[in-house]
Amino acid sequence: MKKVVFGSALAVGLLFSGAGQSSANSQIQPIDIQGMDLESALQAVQSQRAQLLENQLKDQLEVVQQRNQQLVDLNTQQMDMLRFQGMNNKRNEAFDVMTNFAKKMQDSRSSIIGNIR
Repeated sequence: MKKVVFGSALAVGLLFSGAGQSSANSQIQPIDIQGMDLESALQAVQSQRAQLLENQLKDQLEVVQQRNQQLVDLNTQQMDMLRFQGMNNKRNEAFDVMTNFAKKMQDSRSSIIGNIR
């Protein structure tokens, strides 16, 4: 009798030790260990615990994959912003070159007109 009670308590303890972080999709199903020997009860509890952990692992993998996809999306936006900034800088440089050229042409004309007078 002591062996069955101790085995039941141990099996219940093992069942709840791995189920503390179960996800919303994982459900703890009661295991009827009545009439099982200690080894079979522990096997059943550990099997259910392994399945719960497998489900948690799948859920966590989905979360990680979603986060990775978010990072990919954010990196794409960031690359678009960098391209935009680069194009904006090139446009500003083009305007600076054009302005400098116009100023030099104006200075040359003023010099020529000054020499003629």
